[in-house]
Amino acid sequence: MPRIATGDCQLYYERHGAGFPVIFVSGLGGQAAYWRDQVPVFAKRFEVIVFDHRGVGQSDHSRISYTVDRLASDVIALMDALGLERAHIVGHSTGGAIAQILAVEHAKRLASVVIAASWTKADAYFRRLFALRKEILLRLGPAAYLQSATLFLYPSWWVAKNNEPLRQAEAQNLATFSAPEIVASRIDAILAFDRTAELKRIRTPTLIIGCEDDIVTPSYFSEELARLIPGAEVKMFARGGHCFTQVAARDFNHAVLPFLAEHSPKS
Repeated sequence: MPRIATGDCQLYYERHGAGFPVIFVSGLGGQAAYWRDQVPVFAKRFEVIVFDHRGVGQSDHSRISYTVDRLASDVIALMDALGLERAHIVGHSTGGAIAQILAVEHAKRLASVVIAASWTKADAYFRRLFALRKEILLRLGPAAYLQSATLFLYPSWWVAKNNEPLRQAEAQNLATFSAPEIVASRIDAILAFDRTAELKRIRTPTLIIGCEDDIVTPSYFSEELARLIPGAEVKMFARGGHCFTQVAARDFNHAVLPFLAEHSPKS
């Protein structure tokens, strides 16, 4: 099990392929395994790094007051520990919030940023949704939380077609589920996140990707990100839900690969 010390935390990570590095940063679930549909494809051209967030999976389950800034600092610490001067960052949902912080505060470490299914700051809809998810977790427990998450994260037609694999994934995630107080603190962290006023400072080449039927981070968030980040490119998908990176993996990969290639340093 490859783990690496990043200050006060041991992070589980994987490295695949060779070339200019791309770090994939998962959403609230925080697991490296989320990117299973991207790793083999991108590793043909890049060095791909995936990792479990602090508090998740095979990384240390730190009992701290979580913030998105703390999670962003872990990415820089991981880069330092792996000896990576610069990298592309591809972030999904909470990973996209992390990418916003990195683009604002650590621009020299980034070659480009892809922000997928993310948001600017919590609005009334976002707060309602995550208050409900936190209530399910704390009142009904991790199993109900994971079963309900499937309904939030994936479109109805995809759940209908993939019910058994999704049930197996829920069971696997339940077996390694973090303490509820850690997950609740991570929810609090995303509700507190807001770098809206600083997005105009971003000069790193940025690709924003959203999906019209995403009910977790609705497409208007992606449109706002594209409006606030100077020169940002935007790609919107019609169908795929919040986890369109999996549901429409081929389309997502085809959108991101040429963007990363265009902004990779010439050897």
